[in-house]
Amino acid sequence: MLEHLHKSINEVLYDGGRPQIKSLTREMDLRRDIGLDSLELAVLTVKLEAELSIDVFADGLVATVGEVEDRLLGQ
Repeated sequence: MLEHLHKSINEVLYDGGRPQIKSLTREMDLRRDIGLDSLELAVLTVKLEAELSIDVFADGLVATVGEVEDRLLGQ
């Protein structure tokens, strides 16, 4: 799942004309470490929901890659 998330984040960054990230860890903060702004977070949410039928923000905010991954895995 981490690989899928890495690909999705890089697509959002690419679409925004920003450099892609080379590696992704569960500890990375979506805003601070990756630099996603609120619009990019919304785009990522819609993208993941369209691809996987899961709304990662349905149960509240997430801050890290690990929290997103846990929601995607139903944890």
